[in-house]
Amino acid sequence: MPGIFAQRFKTARIQNGLTQEELGGKLGITKQAVSKYERGKMEPDSQVLIALSRILQVKPDYFFRPFRVSLEEVEFRKRAALSGRKLEGIKSRIADKLERYLELEEHLNIKTAFENPLSGRKMERPEDLELAAEFLHKHWQLGFNPIPNVVEMLEDAEVKVVEVEVDGKFDGLSTFVSGQIPVIVLNKSFDPLRKRFTALHELGHLLLGLPPDADKEKWCNRFAGAMLMPAPVFRAELGERRVHIDLNELIAIKEYYGISAQAIMYRAKELGVINEAAARRFWQFVNSDPEHKKEAGWGQYPGKETSSRFSQLLFRAVAQETVSIAKAAALDNVSVSEFRNKLQLVS
Repeated sequence: MPGIFAQRFKTARIQNGLTQEELGGKLGITKQAVSKYERGKMEPDSQVLIALSRILQVKPDYFFRPFRVSLEEVEFRKRAALSGRKLEGIKSRIADKLERYLELEEHLNIKTAFENPLSGRKMERPEDLELAAEFLHKHWQLGFNPIPNVVEMLEDAEVKVVEVEVDGKFDGLSTFVSGQIPVIVLNKSFDPLRKRFTALHELGHLLLGLPPDADKEKWCNRFAGAMLMPAPVFRAELGERRVHIDLNELIAIKEYYGISAQAIMYRAKELGVINEAAARRFWQFVNSDPEHKKEAGWGQYPGKETSSRFSQLLFRAVAQETVSIAKAAALDNVSVSEFRNKLQLVS
């Protein structure tokens, strides 16, 4: 089996979406030479290593770092819209970020102690998803007010949240690392509303024991909607039964609860607040104008959804001198000078 350098070499190439021939061209070597590096038949000299680090956008120590992460049973949404090459590149980038995250936690002696609060609960009907969401709100002491920051809520619950910069064809991913560390990956380019819904959808994939014949995507969508607006809250806002709903109502709810107008109406149909005819009228309205699909002019959710825990832990590790500035820069995958420019020690 190839050694660590050979495996890292291949992983970094895939992470950058390069073929062996393309990487060889950038390095000024043949495809066959690249293949030998990846099979552990050749070791690079210092000049090649520096060139590799620059081209593949990693620090030199990356190539000799032991592997900590194996992404298995990964669930990609919109899987068919991404080529196999792109999928592998995304997975490699995720693995790299997670390895740095877990290494940082090790330096700070932080142990992940996640327990699935929904373990053992049967999910036999869509209605069970509603009860599961209400249970989570109570278990995590969220109350029934809007969730101000879904990403922070997940991180407080021991779920690792990683953001990656990829095109819009990638929505989200969820997996367990080493069988016990829950991870949700989000597309960094998404707006806060989409991040909130996607994060909770992926939480559903992690926590819910769904029946084999269930439409997992639909069930996880319903769970996400129920987390953003549990059924009692939804009915308190919109009522038990409605014939017509005004756009201004949807905008007010969207801006307060952080859920899109379209997700609100989808949920209204699921909960029986509106009938098929009312739902059909709404979707006809949405489809009548491309701007309606984008919800342009339909209010703006003021909240933010970003993952800040890694950065907070990294600056903590430097401030308490648990890691050196050079090590922190490597964990952040930036140069030492770039990391120094970020530091603002105030005491």
